[in-house]
Amino acid sequence: MVRLSQCMIVKNEEKNIEKAMAWAKDIAFEQIVVDTGSTDRTFELAERLGADVYHFEWIDDFSAAKNFAIEKATGDWIAFLDADEYLTTDNVKRLSNLLEEVESGQGSKDTHAISCLIVNINDSGKPMTRFSSVRVFRNLPSTRFKGSIHEQPTINASNIIDADYIQIIHTGYSESARNESDKGERNINLLRKELKANPNNLNLKLYLANSLSMSNDTKDQNEAEQLYLKVLNSKKTENVHSILRVKMYIFMITKYLYDPDKLQECKEMCHLALKEMPESVDFLYFLALTLSKMGKNDEAWEVLKSCEEKLVNGSDSEDSLMIPADPTILFGQMILAAKNLNDIENVILYSIHVLTMDRTRTSILGPCIATMVYYGASNIEIIELLSNVYDMNNHEDAKFVATTAEEFGAVNFASFVSDLPEDVK
Repeated sequence: MVRLSQCMIVKNEEKNIEKAMAWAKDIAFEQIVVDTGSTDRTFELAERLGADVYHFEWIDDFSAAKNFAIEKATGDWIAFLDADEYLTTDNVKRLSNLLEEVESGQGSKDTHAISCLIVNINDSGKPMTRFSSVRVFRNLPSTRFKGSIHEQPTINASNIIDADYIQIIHTGYSESARNESDKGERNINLLRKELKANPNNLNLKLYLANSLSMSNDTKDQNEAEQLYLKVLNSKKTENVHSILRVKMYIFMITKYLYDPDKLQECKEMCHLALKEMPESVDFLYFLALTLSKMGKNDEAWEVLKSCEEKLVNGSDSEDSLMIPADPTILFGQMILAAKNLNDIENVILYSIHVLTMDRTRTSILGPCIATMVYYGASNIEIIELLSNVYDMNNHEDAKFVATTAEEFGAVNFASFVSDLPEDVK
């Protein structure tokens, strides 16, 4: 068995601590929790759950706290996740198997770290964005974290293996987590301090801009825009972290996208992003959205089809955060684009496509039925088509479809039900 130490630093994480520790119980021989000043029951709960818990006086330095935790670890490998991150049972097994393979395979000593896929989920548990990051690494004297914020372990890229099939769930970007946390202001203050000491560091500028962009304050939003423009004008975006570069373009594009006077600038920004990240499905999607708002519906449709082709063919670039995480975003836009072109066949086709992925989407189901009714489809034809998604012999499924159809003014409930199979009427 691989000796794996689970480490984490925490502050006021009583809501997350049990889940944060539970995933590692079967594969970690020790769990180390470093508390940086909790005022809730985090320390007590961590001890009760079996962790070795230590106090660490907070000195505005994440690396210092994490390196303190590493010093306490005695395992051969360390899994260093945040308290709002966890692995599902399947991903725990994948990680365990990979660690065993690395330890038993030839040349394994050259592998010092594993890069996993971090999946940010919303309050409904659905994925929002994702990115790759090192969370598991060998316990070597040379491996320590660097940077007071947005800290990274000091590991040579050639010694890191990619394992994006191992997914780590992150809840910290959900709306409820952000509303309950004061981390945004703390991060902004730390980043200002770091940037003052390193005024030419583009990554720090982007980290600060990203933190400011999540604020609801107009002043913060404007400052974020100015920082992003400074980085863009530097013509050195190839030197910044990929995830930050993506967020920069998304911020600028979405800002221009909803200003009718800046659609041409939005289109240019999409092309600039695609020039740097040609495999990005997200920026193709934004380009199509921009073209649609400009009234260029035929061009928008062609770009959306290219976007779909990349997605279907497995173009899974790290530069794509949104669409691969939730393809219904793309297919929902394809429904709207098809409507703009009066392409009813594709309206229905992509509606069924979305419903196959998420059969609870009444906002797709209702208009889909309404469209079919408008173009002359009978109840029987609608029932037959929707049988590809719903079990129309099942009372609950049939009731859901009929109720949704009536709510959207598409059919009369009683009339629709009369055409259902006899045993579900």
